[in-house]
Amino acid sequence: MKMKWRALLLCGVAGLAGGCSSIGYFVQAAHGQLSLMSEARPIDEWLASPDTEVKLKGKLERVKEIRAFAARELGLPDNGTFTTYADVKRPFVMWNVVATPELSLKPMQWCFPVAGCVKYRGYYSRDDARAYAEELRAQNYDVEISGVPAYSTLGWFSDPVLSTFIGYPDGELARLVFHELAHQVVYVPGDSSFNESFAVAVEQAGVERWLEKHGDDKTRKAYAAYESRKRDFVALLMKHRDALKALYASDLSDDHKRREKAAIFKTLKEEYEVIKQERWNGYAGYDRWFAEPLSNAHLSAIATYNDLVPGFRAMLARQKDLGRFYEAVRTMASLGKDERHRQLAAYAEPPSMASGDLQAAGSQ
Repeated sequence: MKMKWRALLLCGVAGLAGGCSSIGYFVQAAHGQLSLMSEARPIDEWLASPDTEVKLKGKLERVKEIRAFAARELGLPDNGTFTTYADVKRPFVMWNVVATPELSLKPMQWCFPVAGCVKYRGYYSRDDARAYAEELRAQNYDVEISGVPAYSTLGWFSDPVLSTFIGYPDGELARLVFHELAHQVVYVPGDSSFNESFAVAVEQAGVERWLEKHGDDKTRKAYAAYESRKRDFVALLMKHRDALKALYASDLSDDHKRREKAAIFKTLKEEYEVIKQERWNGYAGYDRWFAEPLSNAHLSAIATYNDLVPGFRAMLARQKDLGRFYEAVRTMASLGKDERHRQLAAYAEPPSMASGDLQAAGSQ
C-alpha cells in the first residue's frame, strides 16, 4: 500500500511537470523528481561547508532572508520549501513543450492527477523534450520548447532552491520565491490562467514590500530596469498575439492566413531588435526566446501569466491585507471557471464602469 501511494504521489508530481500519459513519460518524470530530491541538502549544511564558494554562500544567506520574509510579512507557507539547495548541473531544471494548431493560438492540454489540465508537457531532459517536439511538428503543430528554472510541487515535496536560479539578482530571486510559494496558497486544477495570474499578483506585491524594507538603491534600480524591460516585452508580444488572433478569426483563406502569419512574426522580430537597441541599450536577456523559429506556441502562454493579473491586483487593493486577499481568492477558487474569470474581469474595470459588478464580486 505504501508503494502504491508513493507511485500515485509521483504521478501527481509528474502531472505538475507535464504528465503521466505514458509509461515512458511517467518513468522520466518520477526519476527526475527523485533525483532532484536526492541531490538537495539543507542550506545550513552548504553554509557550514568550507567547500562552498563564498558567492554561493552569500546567495543562500539571501534566500534564507527572503524565505523568512515570505512567511513573516507575506503570509506565505512556512514549511520545508526552499530550505534546501541542489546543484542540478544543467541550465534548467526541466524543459516544457507547448504546442498549438498551425492557425490557432489555443494550446494543447494534457490532463493529469493533482495538476488537472495544463498547457505544457515537461521533461527533465532537453533531448527528450526535443524528441517529443519533433513528434508534434510532424503532426503539423506549432511547437515551442522553453527552459524552466523552477516549478512548484504544490507542497507535496519540499522544493529545493536550485542552481538554475540561485544566481539571479536579488529582486528577481525574491520574485521567483514568492511566485512559487503562492502556488501552495491557492491552486485550482485545470485553470492555469487563474493559478499563474494569482502567483504573479502575489510576486508583484511581495517584491514591492520586500524592496521597500530590504532593498538598497542598487537592488531597486536593477529590479526597476528588469520590470521595465519585462513590460516592454509583454506589450510587444500582446500586440502581435492580438494581431494573430484577429487574423485566425477572419474569413481569409488558410493560404492567406499563413502568409500573414509569417509577416506578423517577421515584424515581431524586427520590432524586438529595435526595442533591444533603442530602449534596453543592447540588453539581450530575451534573445533565447527567439532561439527557435517563432510560432503560435511562443505566444499562447502570454495570456496565462498576464490577462487576469489586473483583476487580482485590484482585488488585493480592495482587501488591503494579504491574509484577507488569500481568503477571498480561496472563496473565488470554489466557483466555476467562467464565474471566477468574470469576477476578476469586473475587479479590473474602472469603478465607474463596474461598480455593481465589483460590489457583487466583493460580497461572494
